[in-house]
Amino acid sequence: MEESAVTLAERIAGGFLQEQVRHSYQIIGKGFMNQVCVAETESRKVVVRMNNAAAYPGYVKEKWCIEQAAAAGIPGPEVLSIGLADETAYMIQAFVEGDNGLDSTLPKSDVWRQLGRYAKRIHSIPVKGYGENLIDPVQGVFHSPAHAGSDGSWPGYVQHNINSLTEEDRLIELGVLTWMQSQRAREQFENLQKKTFRFGLIHGDLSLKNTIVNQSGQVILLDWGNAEVRSVPHGDMIWVMQCRILDGEPATGEFQAFLDGYGGINAEDHAEMRVMLLLKAFDNLRWAIDRSPDRIRSYADFAKRVVDQFTG
Repeated sequence: MEESAVTLAERIAGGFLQEQVRHSYQIIGKGFMNQVCVAETESRKVVVRMNNAAAYPGYVKEKWCIEQAAAAGIPGPEVLSIGLADETAYMIQAFVEGDNGLDSTLPKSDVWRQLGRYAKRIHSIPVKGYGENLIDPVQGVFHSPAHAGSDGSWPGYVQHNINSLTEEDRLIELGVLTWMQSQRAREQFENLQKKTFRFGLIHGDLSLKNTIVNQSGQVILLDWGNAEVRSVPHGDMIWVMQCRILDGEPATGEFQAFLDGYGGINAEDHAEMRVMLLLKAFDNLRWAIDRSPDRIRSYADFAKRVVDQFTG
């Protein structure tokens, strides 16, 4: 019989803490990619996050990001251990007391303002390279793997999406955009190629669900699984903009609090973010067309909304 997530978490936590686990339970609905459990011994209470063995490099990245963020003054859960148990990758973190940001009584605008401050600090953390994979934790070097049509670099990413804007483009067939809108998007993407950007670390999933608010109102930032090196401030900003389009959250006042916490965004950065959101929407849809057909419709619907909102 296959071992349950809770039983496996107990075994992992007990082995690390060298104590018997007295109480444990699974957290449902707060971890999209991971199985998340809480395990408690007589002296410690920890969170055990688990995934398949292929997730281990991602846990190495998360541990590195949490430690770098802590050094930059961003509260996060202490990472006690990462490792492999049979075919399961795991991360053990100290349990953080408080309410999830979705459930907290602290006004949402206050949480978003703190997230804006954190984003500013995250973007100043020294990193090298570009992409989502941390390949050298000592030097903080990130890398994006090459794929058909792109060498994995930022210029390659943009050029791949320019090259895909043809008269036979599946995005036109799917009703995402017209040929005229395609040509306009090409001009906007070509303008990105002429600009020089600063690349820095981004969290990649700034949201209320990835926070804990403690009794003093301090926001603790969780889940660095989507962290990567991208242009800043654009990378984190377009993620939040995407959430606004999909879910209507953060609401206008909360989004403004986020921007205020960051210190504001100039008009040039804002214009570039609109184009980068369009670029990301197209690229994600092209990925779905190639790799995940069941997501094509939802990604196409979102890309169409971005086209309608930003290109007319």
